[in-house]
Amino acid sequence: MTPIGKLFKWGTFLYEAFLTLPLIGGAFVVANAWIPLGIAFLLHAVAVVLLMRERGPVIGNVVGVITSVVALIPFVGWIMHAVTAVILLIEGLSASRRTPRY
Repeated sequence: MTPIGKLFKWGTFLYEAFLTLPLIGGAFVVANAWIPLGIAFLLHAVAVVLLMRERGPVIGNVVGVITSVVALIPFVGWIMHAVTAVILLIEGLSASRRTPRY
């Protein structure tokens, strides 16, 4: 994975992990009129396109796109953010251990 791909993978993980924080993440989303979910959607969509070009792992970001839509439902959204963060963490760790092919 290129440095840009790694940046998007870890960046989207950190964003999802922040939104997973029980009171802080929810308050952040509500206080900003659900705009953070739109930002998450765009970040995950760009990451999917970028990682597909690089043939990197995209499942976590695809789940992130779905999460951004489903997260309008309060408790379901929290669970989905947690699931997405875990998937992105696993993908980020496993991609970091692979040797690059040039």
